[in-house]
Amino acid sequence: MSQILKVIKKRRSIRKYTDQEVSQKTINQLLEAAMAAPSAGNAQPWEFIIIDQQEIIEQIPKIHPYASMVKEAAKLLLVCANLEEEIYQGFWVQDCSAATQNILLTAAAKDLGAVWLGIYPEEDRVRGLKRLLNLPEHILPFSLIPIGYPAEIKKASERFRTDKIHYNNW
Repeated sequence: MSQILKVIKKRRSIRKYTDQEVSQKTINQLLEAAMAAPSAGNAQPWEFIIIDQQEIIEQIPKIHPYASMVKEAAKLLLVCANLEEEIYQGFWVQDCSAATQNILLTAAAKDLGAVWLGIYPEEDRVRGLKRLLNLPEHILPFSLIPIGYPAEIKKASERFRTDKIHYNNW
């Protein structure tokens, strides 16, 4: 099995973290991977916010009902869309998805735990995070990724199913 396929299968949603700090160098590597993602027209319409202030983190579960684990994470990465930088309207969703996935895969490769918390298109979450973080009108929060060293172990999963594969037509 190729190295990349091993990392893809190793990636799991981790929601429990140790108190070990994640270095700025490692965070920069995750963001470097995010910015290497493909984007429509090579627009790269993403922006990233590193969140590590406890008073901000404490507010997030009030905005996102499934975000209780953020209080344990070393850092949070918020992937946002800069609507002023999109070339093809609406494709920012795919662009930010690719950036989010690159963060998750790089975290797995570095033995970090992470989970994708969806923000967009849930309007309450979008409005709440825009208000909490004072985001400009043209910046939309897309996904929130808690990052930390895992305090739980999940085995790689096998999800390959031939019944999901079709050739040439249904």
